[in-house]
Amino acid sequence: MTKIYDRIDLQALRMNGVKVNYLYVCERKLWLFDRGIQMEKNHEKVLLGKLLSEYAYPEKTRREILIDELIKIDLMDSEEIREIKYSNRLANANRIQVLYYLYYLKLLGVQRKGVINYPKMRRKEEVSLTPEAEEEVQEALKKVEEVLSSRKPPVAVKKSYCSKCAYYEFCFG
Repeated sequence: MTKIYDRIDLQALRMNGVKVNYLYVCERKLWLFDRGIQMEKNHEKVLLGKLLSEYAYPEKTRREILIDELIKIDLMDSEEIREIKYSNRLANANRIQVLYYLYYLKLLGVQRKGVINYPKMRRKEEVSLTPEAEEEVQEALKKVEEVLSSRKPPVAVKKSYCSKCAYYEFCFG
């Protein structure tokens, strides 16, 4: 049986973890981000997240591992990869991002466990690439491709967390 990843060219999609994450957060944000409309650079929440990622777990030395100029993993060792997140408010988006990293690594012949750390909350979530999770990643990749192939951005849909988004003024201002 042919797996979907035999038919998906990850490099052609320029699929990074942020895009997979944004699919679960907001399809409009995904589309805009892909087109170079990146509002996050000076957004307070994003800057706080970057600082947290930079200073959390100072004993870990392998930080921001860039693989294939495509995916950037916050922390990695011989057993696991870790993503550091500011909060678990978008836990499902965080989860699919880590699953995508595990999936990508698997395609490269590398097996790891995944962990999402929420240092401010003193919580962590373990993530495993099960066959079901692999299928979810494959479906997400197809959906990202579908969203990005559209000529127009998806319609803005107001969600409970929109007011804290870097794109809020762009979508609703």
